[in-house]
Order: sequence, then structure tokens, then C-alpha cells
Amino acid sequence: MTAARQLVIAIDGPAGAGKSTIAACLAKKLGYINLESGAMYRALALKALERQVALDDAEALRRLAADSVIQLEPLSQGSNRVLLDGRDVSQRIRESDVTSTASRVSVHPAVREIMVARQREMGAGGGVVMEGRDIGTAVFPHADVKVFLDAEARTRAQRRSAQHGTQLPEEATRTLDELLARDRRDRSRSVSPLVAAPDAIILDTTSLSIVEVVDRIEEMVHQRLSSPR
Repeated sequence: MTAARQLVIAIDGPAGAGKSTIAACLAKKLGYINLESGAMYRALALKALERQVALDDAEALRRLAADSVIQLEPLSQGSNRVLLDGRDVSQRIRESDVTSTASRVSVHPAVREIMVARQREMGAGGGVVMEGRDIGTAVFPHADVKVFLDAEARTRAQRRSAQHGTQLPEEATRTLDELLARDRRDRSRSVSPLVAAPDAIILDTTSLSIVEVVDRIEEMVHQRLSSPR
């Protein structure tokens, strides 16, 4: 399906709720572009690690964000190739050290201001599925369709462990602890905390398959397309 009207679809939720997978699948079905806001923050986090920038130095991180070129190049399967200053970092930014650092980088208001401005520019023309933690509340508060994905913490941790190929009990416990710590940082930050937009549809994905979630969101898109502007 390719929508006649180019909508902006916002998908938010905590780590492990399935946002990236769902957004990629949905974008492919709709013929839309999948904009991963999380990938942008992870790319910046990687650069901060490489440059050994202190994660509590808001001004240094702001300058780093301002001087960085982060690009998302759509791939046929709905995902993106992530370029950091022209370098392909698509795989590196998925590793645990970068993922945990990203939430510490993203708490700084000055960093978020720069990144949100870029995200708005990228999605201004519509025809996008954008996923993250504040898309429906801060980046695109007037998005045509807003979805907040959630799931039980242990289920989310199991999904994250499976992504990293870890099955050992101690690894699973550590993943759960890291996920809960990230939840606390995301939900308690002063600017754009992780929270469902008042007009978002909340989907608990604990017992839902990827196909089921994508189908439900696609139904919302159809309803929005058939409604008056």
C-alpha cells in the first residue's frame, strides 16, 4: 500500500517494546521512510565515546552534536543505513556500550534541541514513520497517527538479550537491570520525558506478534486516511 496522503506516524515507547522492528515493517508496507530518532542519538553517543567527551558535560556534547553530520539512508527492508560524518556505523551503534550511553547523552536539553530540529526537518514532508521516545509529544506533537508501544520489563529485556545473542542467565539479569535503569533516566529527564502523548493509542506488545502490531497500526493509518482532514 502507498498512501495517497503523506502522513506523519509517531511511534514511541521504552527500550525493547519493539519500536525499531515495528517501524521498519510498517514503513516498508506503507512505502514510507523510517526515521529512527534513536539511531541518531546512538550515533552521537558513539562519537562521544570515541572522542572521550564527558557524558555530564552538556556544553561539550552540544558542540559535538552541532558539529556532527548524522544521516539516515533508507534500505529496501524498511530499516536505515546510519552514517556518522560519512562513516557507516549502522552495526556499531547497536552494541550495548553505545546503547547505554545514548540515554545519558539524550538527557541534555541543548543536545535534544539540536536533534529535534533535525528530526523535524527530516520528517517535514510527511510520508514518514518516526520512532523514538518523544516523537508524539515533542518532535511531532501534531502527528497524524500516534502510537505508544509498551511491554512488560522482563519481556523487553528478553527481546533485547535475543537481539544481542545472549542467553546466559547472568547476561539476562544484567540486561534487565540496564533496561530498568534506562527506563528511569528516560522517564525522569527534565526535557521531553518518556510518556505517552494524551492522544496516542497505547499498545501492549507483551503477547503480540510483530505482524499483529503492524496490522493494528496499519488499520489506524487507514482510518486516518479515510477521515476528513
